[in-house]
Amino acid sequence: MHFLVRDIAEGGSYVERDGDLALGGIYFKGKYPSVGKEVEVRFRLPGVPKEVRAKGEIIRVADQGGKGIDFHVRFVELDVESELAIAKHLDDQLLTER
Repeated sequence: MHFLVRDIAEGGSYVERDGDLALGGIYFKGKYPSVGKEVEVRFRLPGVPKEVRAKGEIIRVADQGGKGIDFHVRFVELDVESELAIAKHLDDQLLTER
């Protein structure tokens, strides 16, 4: 998936990142370590007109030695409508894979 991610401590523009979505957060790769521990995330789900917006806390960072940095983010602020849309999307993905 594609995510727009912005470091809250740093501010500035959102940067597009590729990664994976889970019910409680996201995973993405980056090139540089984050300044802070909190990020703002935006993304779209297929068939959902409203963009999902969330705040997250970086809970794990793993430097892959020249291959980028893995970031694991847990959602800390996410409205119920978006959470349900994510759950439905992930459920639909599982059904498609079977």
